[in-house]
Amino acid sequence: MSQVSVKNITKIYSSSSVAVDNVNLGVENREFIVLVGPSGCGKSTTLRMIAGLETPTKGDIYIGDKLVNDVPAKDRDIAMVFQNYALYPHMNVYDNMAFALKLRGYSRYDIEKRVKEAAHILGIAKLLERKPRQLSGGERQRVAVGRAIVRKPLVFLFDEPLSNLDAKMRVQMRTEINKLHLKIQTTMMYVTHDQVEAMTLGDRIAIMKDGKILQCDTPLNVYGKPVNKFVAGFIGSPPMNFMEEKIITKNGGLYFGRDAFSLKVVDRMYNILDKYIGKKVVLGIRAENIFDKLFASNATPDNTVRTTCDVVETMGSHNYLYLSVGKHTFIALVEGYNKPLSGSTLEVVFDMERVHFFDPSTEETLV
Repeated sequence: MSQVSVKNITKIYSSSSVAVDNVNLGVENREFIVLVGPSGCGKSTTLRMIAGLETPTKGDIYIGDKLVNDVPAKDRDIAMVFQNYALYPHMNVYDNMAFALKLRGYSRYDIEKRVKEAAHILGIAKLLERKPRQLSGGERQRVAVGRAIVRKPLVFLFDEPLSNLDAKMRVQMRTEINKLHLKIQTTMMYVTHDQVEAMTLGDRIAIMKDGKILQCDTPLNVYGKPVNKFVAGFIGSPPMNFMEEKIITKNGGLYFGRDAFSLKVVDRMYNILDKYIGKKVVLGIRAENIFDKLFASNATPDNTVRTTCDVVETMGSHNYLYLSVGKHTFIALVEGYNKPLSGSTLEVVFDMERVHFFDPSTEETLV
Protein backbone atom coordinates (compact mmCIF):
# COMPACT_ATOMS: atom_id res chain seq x y z
CA MET A 1 0.00 0.00 0.00
CA SER A 2 1.12 3.58 -0.63
CA GLN A 3 2.73 5.48 2.22
CA VAL A 4 0.04 8.16 1.86
CA SER A 5 -3.21 7.46 0.07
CA VAL A 6 -6.13 9.83 -0.39
CA LYS A 7 -9.29 8.36 -1.86
CA ASN A 8 -12.07 10.53 -3.25
CA ILE A 9 -11.43 13.32 -0.74
CA THR A 10 -13.58 16.40 -1.04
CA LYS A 11 -13.64 19.60 0.99
CA ILE A 12 -16.72 21.80 0.74
CA TYR A 13 -16.86 25.05 2.70
CA SER A 14 -20.25 26.10 1.31
CA SER A 15 -22.53 25.19 -1.56
CA SER A 16 -20.64 27.65 -3.76
CA SER A 17 -17.15 26.89 -2.45
CA VAL A 18 -15.66 23.50 -3.24
CA ALA A 19 -11.98 23.69 -2.28
CA VAL A 20 -11.04 20.09 -3.13
CA ASP A 21 -13.13 18.02 -5.53
CA ASN A 22 -12.89 14.22 -5.42
CA VAL A 23 -9.09 13.96 -5.33
CA ASN A 24 -7.33 10.59 -5.54
CA LEU A 25 -3.59 10.33 -4.95
CA GLY A 26 -1.12 7.70 -3.82
CA VAL A 27 2.35 8.60 -2.56
CA GLU A 28 4.87 5.77 -2.41
CA ASN A 29 7.40 5.14 0.35
CA ARG A 30 10.37 7.57 0.11
CA GLU A 31 8.78 9.39 -2.82
CA PHE A 32 8.96 13.16 -3.17
CA ILE A 33 5.71 14.42 -4.67
CA VAL A 34 4.87 18.05 -5.38
CA LEU A 35 1.35 19.54 -5.53
CA VAL A 36 1.48 22.58 -7.80
CA GLY A 37 -1.10 24.96 -9.14
CA PRO A 38 -2.35 28.55 -9.04
CA SER A 39 -3.56 30.19 -5.83
CA GLY A 40 -6.91 28.79 -4.70
CA CYS A 41 -6.62 25.50 -6.58
CA GLY A 42 -6.91 23.38 -3.39
CA LYS A 43 -3.32 22.18 -2.98
CA SER A 44 -2.76 23.55 0.54
CA THR A 45 -6.21 22.38 1.65
CA THR A 46 -5.33 18.87 0.43
CA LEU A 47 -2.09 18.95 2.42
CA ARG A 48 -3.86 20.27 5.53
CA MET A 49 -6.40 17.44 5.35
CA ILE A 50 -3.57 14.91 5.22
CA ALA A 51 -1.97 16.65 8.20
CA GLY A 52 -5.22 16.58 10.18
CA LEU A 53 -5.60 20.37 10.29
CA GLU A 54 -8.73 20.19 8.11
CA THR A 55 -11.47 17.57 8.10
CA PRO A 56 -12.52 16.21 4.70
CA THR A 57 -16.20 16.56 3.85
CA LYS A 58 -16.00 13.09 2.36
CA GLY A 59 -13.37 10.55 1.31
CA ASP A 60 -10.66 8.62 3.15
CA ILE A 61 -7.04 9.36 4.05
CA TYR A 62 -4.55 6.60 4.82
CA ILE A 63 -1.06 7.00 6.22
CA GLY A 64 0.71 3.68 5.90
CA ASP A 65 -2.07 1.12 6.21
CA LYS A 66 -4.00 3.15 8.80
CA LEU A 67 -7.18 5.11 8.11
CA VAL A 68 -6.56 8.47 9.80
CA ASN A 69 -9.76 10.43 9.14
CA ASP A 70 -10.55 10.50 12.87
CA VAL A 71 -6.95 10.50 14.14
CA PRO A 72 -5.78 13.82 15.65
CA ALA A 73 -2.94 15.63 13.88
CA LYS A 74 -0.49 14.95 16.72
CA ASP A 75 -0.97 11.18 16.35
CA ARG A 76 -0.60 10.90 12.55
CA ASP A 77 3.20 10.49 12.55
CA ILE A 78 3.68 13.42 10.18
CA ALA A 79 5.70 16.62 10.45
CA MET A 80 4.70 19.81 8.69
CA VAL A 81 6.84 22.78 7.67
CA PHE A 82 4.86 25.99 7.17
CA GLN A 83 5.37 29.04 4.99
CA ASN A 84 5.85 31.40 7.93
CA TYR A 85 8.37 29.18 9.84
CA ALA A 86 6.18 29.26 13.03
CA LEU A 87 9.18 29.39 15.41
CA TYR A 88 8.84 30.28 19.08
CA PRO A 89 10.48 33.74 19.32
CA HIS A 90 11.46 33.41 23.01
CA MET A 91 13.30 30.10 22.48
CA ASN A 92 16.72 29.60 20.95
CA VAL A 93 17.26 27.31 17.97
CA TYR A 94 18.06 24.28 20.13
CA ASP A 95 14.89 24.64 22.20
CA ASN A 96 12.73 25.25 19.13
CA MET A 97 13.98 22.00 17.63
CA ALA A 98 13.75 20.09 20.90
CA PHE A 99 10.31 21.31 21.99
CA ALA A 100 8.19 18.62 20.33
CA LEU A 101 10.49 15.88 21.65
CA LYS A 102 10.21 17.24 25.21
CA LEU A 103 6.42 17.14 24.95
CA ARG A 104 6.63 13.49 23.91
CA GLY A 105 8.78 12.61 26.91
CA TYR A 106 12.07 11.80 25.20
CA SER A 107 15.15 11.60 27.42
CA ARG A 108 17.62 14.48 27.49
CA TYR A 109 20.22 12.24 25.83
CA ASP A 110 17.90 11.31 22.91
CA ILE A 111 16.81 14.92 22.45
CA GLU A 112 20.39 16.19 22.30
CA LYS A 113 21.40 13.44 19.90
CA ARG A 114 18.51 14.08 17.51
CA VAL A 115 18.84 17.87 17.59
CA LYS A 116 22.57 17.77 16.90
CA GLU A 117 22.12 15.22 14.09
CA ALA A 118 19.49 17.41 12.42
CA ALA A 119 21.56 20.57 12.94
CA HIS A 120 24.55 18.89 11.31
CA ILE A 121 22.49 17.74 8.31
CA LEU A 122 21.13 21.28 7.82
CA GLY A 123 24.36 23.13 8.52
CA ILE A 124 23.00 25.09 11.49
CA ALA A 125 25.08 23.50 14.28
CA LYS A 126 26.68 26.89 15.05
CA LEU A 127 23.29 28.59 15.43
CA LEU A 128 21.81 26.48 18.23
CA GLU A 129 22.14 29.22 20.86
CA ARG A 130 20.63 31.99 18.74
CA LYS A 131 17.06 33.30 18.90
CA PRO A 132 14.92 33.42 15.72
CA ARG A 133 15.25 37.22 15.50
CA GLN A 134 19.02 36.77 15.08
CA LEU A 135 18.62 34.54 12.02
CA SER A 136 18.17 35.23 8.32
CA GLY A 137 15.10 33.98 6.47
CA GLY A 138 16.98 30.99 5.09
CA GLU A 139 18.34 30.08 8.52
CA ARG A 140 14.85 30.29 10.06
CA GLN A 141 13.54 27.97 7.38
CA ARG A 142 16.33 25.50 8.14
CA VAL A 143 15.34 25.56 11.80
CA ALA A 144 11.72 24.90 10.86
CA VAL A 145 12.83 21.94 8.74
CA GLY A 146 15.12 20.76 11.56
CA ARG A 147 12.23 20.83 14.01
CA ALA A 148 10.44 18.42 11.68
CA ILE A 149 13.48 16.20 11.11
CA VAL A 150 14.11 15.50 14.80
CA ARG A 151 10.76 13.78 15.09
CA LYS A 152 11.71 11.24 12.38
CA PRO A 153 8.14 11.13 11.07
CA LEU A 154 6.66 8.75 8.52
CA VAL A 155 5.83 11.66 6.19
CA PHE A 156 7.11 15.23 5.77
CA LEU A 157 4.63 17.87 4.59
CA PHE A 158 5.88 21.20 3.21
CA ASP A 159 3.38 24.03 2.66
CA GLU A 160 5.05 26.62 0.39
CA PRO A 161 8.12 26.78 2.67
CA LEU A 162 10.18 29.02 0.37
CA SER A 163 7.59 31.69 -0.47
CA ASN A 164 9.01 34.24 1.99
CA LEU A 165 12.60 33.97 0.74
CA ASP A 166 14.32 36.09 -1.90
CA ALA A 167 15.11 34.59 -5.32
CA LYS A 168 18.73 33.67 -4.58
CA MET A 169 17.86 32.06 -1.24
CA ARG A 170 15.02 30.10 -2.81
CA VAL A 171 17.42 28.49 -5.28
CA GLN A 172 19.79 27.60 -2.44
CA MET A 173 17.02 26.18 -0.24
CA ARG A 174 15.64 24.11 -3.14
CA THR A 175 19.03 22.46 -3.37
CA GLU A 176 19.12 21.91 0.40
CA ILE A 177 15.68 20.29 0.43
CA ASN A 178 16.70 18.01 -2.44
CA LYS A 179 19.85 16.99 -0.56
CA LEU A 180 17.79 16.45 2.58
CA HIS A 181 15.47 14.04 0.79
CA LEU A 182 18.41 12.05 -0.51
CA LYS A 183 19.96 11.89 2.97
CA ILE A 184 16.98 10.97 5.12
CA GLN A 185 15.02 8.95 2.51
CA THR A 186 11.60 9.82 3.90
CA THR A 187 8.31 10.33 2.08
CA MET A 188 7.77 14.01 1.32
CA MET A 189 4.80 16.00 0.05
CA TYR A 190 5.46 19.57 -1.02
CA VAL A 191 3.01 22.33 -1.99
CA THR A 192 4.02 25.26 -4.18
CA HIS A 193 2.60 27.62 -6.81
CA ASP A 194 6.07 27.86 -8.40
CA GLN A 195 6.40 25.46 -11.33
CA VAL A 196 10.22 25.79 -11.23
CA GLU A 197 10.22 24.40 -7.68
CA ALA A 198 7.92 21.61 -8.80
CA MET A 199 10.10 20.64 -11.77
CA THR A 200 13.35 20.66 -9.80
CA LEU A 201 12.16 18.93 -6.62
CA GLY A 202 9.52 16.34 -7.40
CA ASP A 203 9.85 12.68 -8.33
CA ARG A 204 6.29 13.25 -9.52
CA ILE A 205 4.22 16.41 -9.94
CA ALA A 206 0.47 16.67 -9.37
CA ILE A 207 -0.95 19.70 -11.17
CA MET A 208 -4.15 21.04 -9.61
CA LYS A 209 -6.84 23.39 -10.84
CA ASP A 210 -10.25 24.18 -9.33
CA GLY A 211 -9.82 21.52 -6.65
CA LYS A 212 -8.99 18.70 -9.09
CA ILE A 213 -5.75 16.94 -10.02
CA LEU A 214 -5.42 17.28 -13.79
CA GLN A 215 -2.23 15.27 -14.24
CA CYS A 216 0.19 13.44 -11.96
CA ASP A 217 3.41 12.24 -13.56
CA THR A 218 7.18 12.69 -13.65
CA PRO A 219 8.43 16.22 -14.36
CA LEU A 220 9.66 15.27 -17.84
CA ASN A 221 6.37 13.61 -18.81
CA VAL A 222 4.34 16.54 -17.54
CA TYR A 223 6.57 18.92 -19.50
CA GLY A 224 6.71 16.87 -22.67
CA LYS A 225 3.30 15.16 -22.64
CA PRO A 226 0.77 17.51 -21.01
CA VAL A 227 -2.78 16.14 -20.90
CA ASN A 228 -4.42 19.49 -21.66
CA LYS A 229 -3.80 23.13 -22.51
CA PHE A 230 -3.81 24.29 -18.87
CA VAL A 231 -1.04 21.89 -17.85
CA ALA A 232 0.94 22.76 -20.99
CA GLY A 233 0.72 26.47 -20.23
CA PHE A 234 1.30 26.23 -16.50
CA ILE A 235 4.44 24.09 -16.60
CA GLY A 236 7.43 25.71 -18.29
CA SER A 237 9.06 29.13 -18.26
CA PRO A 238 8.25 31.06 -20.35
CA PRO A 239 4.80 29.49 -20.79
CA MET A 240 4.04 27.49 -23.91
CA ASN A 241 3.00 29.58 -26.95
CA PHE A 242 -0.57 29.00 -28.17
CA MET A 243 -2.02 29.87 -31.58
CA GLU A 244 -5.43 29.02 -33.03
CA GLU A 245 -5.99 28.33 -36.73
CA LYS A 246 -7.85 25.92 -39.03
CA ILE A 247 -6.44 22.63 -40.31
CA ILE A 248 -6.48 22.71 -44.11
CA THR A 249 -5.36 20.44 -46.93
CA LYS A 250 -2.72 21.66 -49.37
CA ASN A 251 -0.34 19.91 -51.77
CA GLY A 252 -1.56 16.52 -50.53
CA GLY A 253 -0.77 17.29 -46.90
CA LEU A 254 -2.27 18.84 -43.79
CA TYR A 255 -1.39 22.41 -42.81
CA PHE A 256 -2.05 24.52 -39.74
CA GLY A 257 -3.14 27.96 -40.96
CA ARG A 258 -2.74 29.58 -44.34
CA ASP A 259 -1.10 32.50 -46.19
CA ALA A 260 1.54 34.26 -44.04
CA PHE A 261 1.17 31.76 -41.21
CA SER A 262 1.14 28.24 -42.62
CA LEU A 263 2.88 25.23 -41.08
CA LYS A 264 2.87 21.68 -42.41
CA VAL A 265 1.74 19.00 -39.96
CA VAL A 266 4.13 16.04 -39.66
CA ASP A 267 2.89 12.72 -41.04
CA ARG A 268 2.55 10.93 -37.68
CA MET A 269 -0.15 13.42 -36.60
CA TYR A 270 -2.37 12.95 -39.67
CA ASN A 271 -4.53 10.18 -38.26
CA ILE A 272 -5.59 12.47 -35.40
CA LEU A 273 -5.85 15.83 -37.17
CA ASP A 274 -7.58 14.65 -40.35
CA LYS A 275 -10.80 14.69 -38.29
CA TYR A 276 -10.31 18.44 -37.85
CA ILE A 277 -9.94 19.44 -41.51
CA GLY A 278 -11.75 22.76 -41.91
CA LYS A 279 -11.98 23.18 -38.15
CA LYS A 280 -9.93 25.25 -35.75
CA VAL A 281 -7.40 23.69 -33.39
CA VAL A 282 -4.88 25.22 -30.99
CA LEU A 283 -1.19 24.70 -31.69
CA GLY A 284 1.16 24.80 -28.71
CA ILE A 285 4.93 25.10 -28.95
CA ARG A 286 7.60 25.91 -26.39
CA ALA A 287 9.96 28.84 -26.87
CA GLU A 288 13.03 26.60 -27.19
CA ASN A 289 11.46 24.85 -30.21
CA ILE A 290 11.35 28.01 -32.35
CA PHE A 291 14.63 28.93 -34.07
CA ASP A 292 16.09 31.81 -36.02
CA LYS A 293 16.33 30.53 -39.60
CA LEU A 294 19.95 31.73 -39.80
CA PHE A 295 20.93 29.16 -37.16
CA ALA A 296 18.45 26.35 -37.97
CA SER A 297 19.51 23.17 -39.74
CA ASN A 298 16.01 21.89 -40.52
CA ALA A 299 14.46 24.92 -42.26
CA THR A 300 11.99 24.28 -45.10
CA PRO A 301 9.29 26.48 -46.67
CA ASP A 302 6.72 24.36 -44.78
CA ASN A 303 8.00 25.12 -41.28
CA THR A 304 9.30 28.68 -41.71
CA VAL A 305 7.37 31.88 -40.93
CA ARG A 306 8.37 35.51 -41.51
CA THR A 307 7.78 37.52 -38.33
CA THR A 308 8.41 40.90 -36.77
CA CYS A 309 10.70 40.97 -33.74
CA ASP A 310 8.86 43.31 -31.35
CA VAL A 311 11.06 43.04 -28.26
CA VAL A 312 14.35 41.35 -27.30
CA GLU A 313 14.91 40.42 -23.66
CA THR A 314 18.60 39.83 -22.99
CA MET A 315 19.22 37.20 -20.30
CA GLY A 316 22.97 36.71 -20.80
CA SER A 317 23.36 33.12 -21.93
CA HIS A 318 20.16 33.37 -23.99
CA ASN A 319 17.63 35.88 -25.30
CA TYR A 320 13.84 35.88 -25.43
CA LEU A 321 12.46 37.16 -28.72
CA TYR A 322 8.89 38.45 -28.66
CA LEU A 323 7.63 37.85 -32.19
CA SER A 324 4.44 38.63 -34.09
CA VAL A 325 2.86 37.68 -37.39
CA GLY A 326 -0.67 38.81 -38.14
CA LYS A 327 -2.86 38.20 -35.07
CA HIS A 328 -0.34 35.80 -33.50
CA THR A 329 2.29 36.69 -30.93
CA PHE A 330 4.77 34.21 -29.47
CA ILE A 331 8.16 33.89 -27.75
CA ALA A 332 11.31 32.21 -29.05
CA LEU A 333 14.30 31.33 -26.90
CA VAL A 334 17.61 31.74 -28.74
CA GLU A 335 21.32 31.75 -27.88
CA GLY A 336 22.85 34.88 -26.33
CA TYR A 337 24.85 35.67 -29.46
CA ASN A 338 21.61 35.77 -31.49
CA LYS A 339 20.22 39.24 -30.85
CA PRO A 340 18.18 40.76 -33.69
CA LEU A 341 17.13 44.41 -33.54
CA SER A 342 13.71 45.23 -32.12
CA GLY A 343 11.35 46.03 -35.00
CA SER A 344 13.33 43.98 -37.52
CA THR A 345 11.94 41.26 -39.76
CA LEU A 346 12.97 37.75 -38.81
CA GLU A 347 12.34 34.34 -40.35
CA VAL A 348 11.82 31.65 -37.72
CA VAL A 349 11.60 27.88 -37.97
CA PHE A 350 9.07 25.80 -36.01
CA ASP A 351 10.16 22.31 -34.95
CA MET A 352 6.91 20.61 -35.99
CA GLU A 353 7.96 17.33 -34.35
CA ARG A 354 7.73 19.13 -31.00
CA VAL A 355 4.39 20.87 -31.34
CA HIS A 356 1.21 19.94 -29.49
CA PHE A 357 -2.36 20.30 -30.72
CA PHE A 358 -5.34 20.94 -28.47
CA ASP A 359 -9.09 20.87 -28.98
CA PRO A 360 -10.23 24.51 -28.69
CA SER A 361 -13.49 23.66 -26.91
CA THR A 362 -12.39 20.97 -24.41
CA GLU A 363 -8.71 22.09 -24.27
CA GLU A 364 -7.72 18.41 -24.14
CA THR A 365 -4.53 17.33 -25.90
CA LEU A 366 -5.11 15.85 -29.33
CA VAL A 367 -1.50 14.95 -30.11
